[in-house]
Amino acid sequence: MRWLLAILVVILVVLQYRLWIADGSMAEKRRLEQQVVEQTEVNRQLSQRNAVLEREVLELQTGNEAVEERAREQLGLIREGEVFYQVVEKKEDATPASNAKPSVDQQ
Repeated sequence: MRWLLAILVVILVVLQYRLWIADGSMAEKRRLEQQVVEQTEVNRQLSQRNAVLEREVLELQTGNEAVEERAREQLGLIREGEVFYQVVEKKEDATPASNAKPSVDQQ
C-alpha cells in the first residue's frame, strides 16, 4: 500500500511540475498571451503607418501638387518668378554688447 501511495505522490508531483513549470505550462501560456497582446499593438501601429504611407504614395502618383508641396517644404525650392523671403527672429536671451561685462584684457 505504501508503494502505491508513493507512486501516486510521484505522479502528482510530475503532473504539477508539468502544469506550472515545464513546456506548455500555465506560466508559458500567460507569457505567450502577453506576447500576443504586445505584437497586436505593434501590428496596429505598423498598419497605421502603412496607411499614411499609402496615402502619400497615392498623392504623389495622382498629381503634381503633392510633389510640389514636398519640394517646397523639404527642399526649400521655389517656382521661377517667385520671390523667397526668409524671416530670422532675434534671440531674446542674448545680452547686448554694451551691457556685457568687460573681459580681463579690457581692464
